[in-house]
Amino acid sequence: MKTTTYTDRDEWLAARKGKITGSRLADIIVKKAGGSRKIGFYELIAERISTDPEGLAFQETPMERGTRLEPEAMARFVEVTGKKVDTSLVIWARDDNESIAISPDGFIGKLEAVETKCLSSAKHIKAYLTQQVPEDYEEQVTQYFIVNDQLRTLWLAFYDPRIPLKDFFFLEIKRKDIEDDIEDYLEQQRNVLAEVDSIVNKLTKF
Repeated sequence: MKTTTYTDRDEWLAARKGKITGSRLADIIVKKAGGSRKIGFYELIAERISTDPEGLAFQETPMERGTRLEPEAMARFVEVTGKKVDTSLVIWARDDNESIAISPDGFIGKLEAVETKCLSSAKHIKAYLTQQVPEDYEEQVTQYFIVNDQLRTLWLAFYDPRIPLKDFFFLEIKRKDIEDDIEDYLEQQRNVLAEVDSIVNKLTKF
């Protein structure tokens, strides 16, 4: 075993980057055979290739980072694809129930929409390597198609300037690939809203 002594805590913290330590092991080990990689795996990669491994340039919440970087992300999408994207501040709502809605980051007519994601570097790399919609955003992606019956394609654009090797990429989600979820989630929303309306009516009756 090799022992390295540090007198400065910042140097000690920096030396831990890109290594599997005891506090990180739970985010690395996959106990079930054939299980998918945990987020710690992607954190190791991010810490080794990020231009800001300490996170000093991004001391902000994910929402703050997303809001700040969204214009850059959308500009990269337009540059790479050549598509003309409308980024007007709008809310889309279903014709038959305005309580079922979504706020698109951008749209190209009624057939295409763009959603930008400026995630942590680890989640950015995970999405790129797996080419899958992050679990946290699966319902949001589906909602685009639920609200807009004419939507055929959603472009999910990822941007992280801390990863210059692959700072931008996008996934193309087609309606036909998630049709079962669209129908299921729409029905669940209708049921939930009906129950909410019923309860609100009872509470405000008197």
